[in-house]
Parts: sequence; structure tokens; C-alpha cells
Amino acid sequence: MASTVTTSKDSTATSRPGYGRLLRTRGAWTFLLPGFAARQPFAMLTLSIVLLVQHTTGSYGAAGAVAAVTGVSMALFAPYSGRLADRHGQRAVLVPGVLVHTAAGLALTALALTDAPLWALFAAAVPTGASVPQVGPMVRARWGVRLKGSPLLTTAAAFESVTDEFTFVVGPLLATALCTAVDPAAGLLTEAALTLVGGLLFAAQKGTQPEAGRDGHARVEHVSALRVPGVRVLIVTFLGIGSVFGGMQVSLAAFTESIGEPGLNGVLYGVFAAGNMLSGIACGAIAWKTAPQRRLVIGYTALALTASALWTAHSALLLAGLGLLVGMCIAPALITGYTLVENLVPAGARTEAFTWLTGAVALGQAAAVTVAGQLEDRLWGGAGFLVPMAGTVLALATLLALRSRLAAPPRGRTVARGVGHRESVAVD
Repeated sequence: MASTVTTSKDSTATSRPGYGRLLRTRGAWTFLLPGFAARQPFAMLTLSIVLLVQHTTGSYGAAGAVAAVTGVSMALFAPYSGRLADRHGQRAVLVPGVLVHTAAGLALTALALTDAPLWALFAAAVPTGASVPQVGPMVRARWGVRLKGSPLLTTAAAFESVTDEFTFVVGPLLATALCTAVDPAAGLLTEAALTLVGGLLFAAQKGTQPEAGRDGHARVEHVSALRVPGVRVLIVTFLGIGSVFGGMQVSLAAFTESIGEPGLNGVLYGVFAAGNMLSGIACGAIAWKTAPQRRLVIGYTALALTASALWTAHSALLLAGLGLLVGMCIAPALITGYTLVENLVPAGARTEAFTWLTGAVALGQAAAVTVAGQLEDRLWGGAGFLVPMAGTVLALATLLALRSRLAAPPRGRTVARGVGHRESVAVD
């Protein structure tokens, strides 16, 4: 593994970062292809549950509640899955996790189809969400091993963000098509099958996974990623990003319904997602000279400003333009945040750190969906757009106040149990 890292570093250190060079990284395709298949179900799960449970119960409220239990369980348990992967290796966590998730998903499907009581659906939703394989963070951790010290790390972070966004565009479309054209249970069954096959194939790629408890040849002490102050700041910023996703989903649907054009919902959200993807692609193609901490502050300020203007839109055309700008501001913040993890967190805790950030987006999204829905029901049409504004402004204030914590620790120091320890040095 060490020789691979050295080769990657030497071959890219003097070259301009780009997607072509990134995808020519030795061994990349062996984990990218199965990883893509294994992370696709992540974007199918929530909608598949909603469509199945609504069909069997006739209640969107019940369907949303079951999906919410799944999402919260995933967000709460994901960091512990990442910590176990750092300590014992990705394969040791993935294989049992994939099997549990498949079994829990099948149990939830069976319970829904047999008209089981709501409490039984909640009981099945907890392990279904808790065992969702954290393939995205694991792929990011593998890039960190292959590209250690390379300028291509930012390109890899951009590539993964674009892949995530593409997944969240394709996944819901696939789930909707299966549940409406095939069978209401087809979405959740396909999600379980893809998780099983893709997850096991990804786990089989042992040659590219980070070595448990090591950073190259050096053994690292296991420490929770939460003990790194910069990670806690990033979690807050990612909660704000989640508030944008959740607030946009509810508020766009309410807005298009209020103007009598519900079909525009998909178009407007597609414009928002397109802005995210396009700016993500651009970020990965740029050879950045600005420090990532500064890029995050600038990008997040732009995100807060654009998100704060959403509630003022009174036409679909204006909302589409603002949505495009908001989407274009999200990707740079996400990409820079993930890039900072490589500088802030010891190798033995990076997968956990990535899962904390992914979970923060999911928690922010779940909270925003709930609050935005209440605002739309109780206040005026478009009041839900206040949620992205509030979430990003509060997160920006935290980022500005604590941005010094995003500075990488000095060379020759590692963080363990919250205390810096110098490496031993030979003295004559």
C-alpha cells in the first residue's frame, strides 16, 4: 500500500489536478464501480419507504413518520459505523452491516404489506436506518489513502460530491418508477438487493481499503473524530447545508402547489440540483491557491446570502434563478469541508469524521423538513424558505467565530484523546 501512495503522490504532485488524472489513479475503478452501486440505495430508501407505507396505510403522515425514524436512526448510528471501520477495517463493518440492512429492509417490506401496526413499522425502521452502509464516506477514505499528499485530493472531494448529487437525482427517479410502474414494494426490494450486491462487491476490494489503525507505516491511536475541534465546526456548517436541502424540498412543493403548477416542483428542484452538480464539477477542475479555510468562509457566506433571498421570490422564474445560485454555492462548501477533514483528522478517525458530516446533513435535512412544513401550514406560502436562511446564517456565524479551529495541527503532531503529542525525535 505504501508504494502505491508514493507513486500516486509523485505522479500528481507536479501536475494540474483534473478528473482524467484522478480516474487514472491506480486501483480507483476497483472501488468506484461497486461503490456507486452500493451508495445508490442511500438515495432510494426514504422515498421507497414513503411510497410503500402510504400505499398500505393510506396516510402520508404515517409514511413520513416511518421514513423519519429511518433517517434519524441512520444519522445517529452512522458515526459509530465509521468509527468501527477505522478501528477494524471497512470490510469487517460492511459485511455484517449489509446483511443486517438487507434483512431489516425485507422485514419492513413484509410488515407493511401485511398491514402491521404502525409501532411494528417503527420497530423495523430503526435497524433499517441504523445499518445503512456508509459507502460514500468509505470511498472518500480510500481516496485519502490513494492520494495522500496529492493536489488531487480536492478533485477527489469534488468528484465524490458530484457523485452524491447525481445519486440523489437518479435514486428518487428510480424509486418512483419502480413503485408506481411495477409494484409499491419494488422500490424497497430493489434498494435491499442493490445494497446486498453492491455492498459485498465493495467490501471485497480489500487492496484499496485503508489499513485499520495505520497511517502508512505508522500506527495511529484511535480517537473519536469529535475530539478534533475543527470537526465540530464542520458539523455545524453541514447542519446548515442540510437545512437548505430539507427546506427547499418542502417549500418548492408548497410553492408550486400554491400557484397551481405542481408539476413544476421537479423542474425547480432539478435546476437547484443542476447548479450543485455544475459548480461541483468546476471546483474539482480548478487548481486552488487559496487556503481551504478561507474558501469555506467565502463560499459559505455566498450560500447564506443566496439562501436568505429565497423567501422573497414571487414567481417561478425568479425562484428558479435563486435556486440555481443556491445550488451553485452548496457544492463548494461541501467539497471544501470534506477536503479539510484530510488536514484536520488523523487517518485512524477519518471514516468516522466523514460519517459525522454526512449524518449532519441528514439531521439538518430532517429537522428542516419538519420545521418548513409547519411554517408552510401555519404562516404564509413560502414561509418555509425562512428555514434555509436561518440554518445557513446561524451556521455562518458559528463558522466565523470558530474558523481558527479549522487550521491544521502543526507538522509532527498528532491528535489523540484531545491532546497534542509530539513524535519522538532522535537526539545526539
